[in-house]
Amino acid sequence: MNRVLIIDDDVELCDLLKDYLEAEGFAVNAAHRSETGLELCFQGDFNLVILDVMLPGMNGFDLLRKIRESSRIPVIMLTARGDDVDRIVGLEMGADDYLAKPFNPRELVARIRAVQRRAAGGLVSSSGAAASQATVLRAGDVVLDPLNQRATSGGAELGLTSVEFSLLYELMKVKGRVVSRDELAEKVLGRKLAVFDRSIDVHVSSLRKKLAGEGKLADPSDQPVIKSIRGVGYLFTVPTPTPSST
Repeated sequence: MNRVLIIDDDVELCDLLKDYLEAEGFAVNAAHRSETGLELCFQGDFNLVILDVMLPGMNGFDLLRKIRESSRIPVIMLTARGDDVDRIVGLEMGADDYLAKPFNPRELVARIRAVQRRAAGGLVSSSGAAASQATVLRAGDVVLDPLNQRATSGGAELGLTSVEFSLLYELMKVKGRVVSRDELAEKVLGRKLAVFDRSIDVHVSSLRKKLAGEGKLADPSDQPVIKSIRGVGYLFTVPTPTPSST
């Protein structure tokens, strides 16, 4: 779980991060062009990618799109400080998290560790047991299997990122109860939300689309939904079908 690929054209930054991450126990490779990074991503046995948005040739978004066409490898995007649009677009396209430049390397390590825990199935059940011992969760036609890190809707794979899987787990295990954005951030992202941080909202939006688009439900009235509770958080629920009048 410790092989990291950095794709960034800033050679000095890559060298600095490589030294720092290797001291923390990671094996690090760096690529300074998107084409080289993409090739390494698919040929190397990496567990996580650190991807800069601003790259020569194919930019970080284009590269992320190509990665997501065939891989669910966790990706942390590096964005320009204050550029909220880049962050939101990256998350919408399937990035697991983002970090604004300049940043403290210790913060990057914390983000990597949090992503690693999710990717390794490091969920925790309400009883405190590891997710590998947790019961399969079901809601309508949605089935979430923590042991095998598998989520389906109507029998179809949902293709969730590690963040989306963890988010669905946290909502499904307490379905019918509102979960605050701050609580979701702590449990899913492993950090507190900044004042204008929309990470959880973007991930919820992506999860909603996958739940609505992938399932092939016999009865659409059984479609689980994630409701927004204004000023509070999110609620996962399965609508009660309206009895047909005869």
